[in-house]
Amino acid sequence: GIILELLKEAMVSKLGDTKGFLIDGYPQELKDAEEFESKIGEPKLVLCLDCSAETMSSQSSENTETTEDRIESYYQASNPLIAYYESRTQLCKVDAEGTQEDVFLEICKTIDSFLK
Repeated sequence: GIILELLKEAMVSKLGDTKGFLIDGYPQELKDAEEFESKIGEPKLVLCLDCSAETMSSQSSENTETTEDRIESYYQASNPLIAYYESRTQLCKVDAEGTQEDVFLEICKTIDSFLK
């Protein structure tokens, strides 16, 4: 609840100055998405960075077992979120298997095409 309230305050304070908001890492669970919609509104665009478990684990400095556990937890939480947003709003999956620069450019293209 605290995160959502802080997020709402920050968004309301910038409403006149922006075309939209990029929120990284939230929501993490389906209940968070539902609460966001009830208190703030339905997002117009949701980006999903789509990459393999191998790509995610290569970005981690933790030991292999810890990394595998965290990736498994991520997939368990994100799959219902992805299905939820596919059915309710515009979900854009971005191929995140390339270099950081390639992924950034792909995100920019996706956002630009949505705003046109």
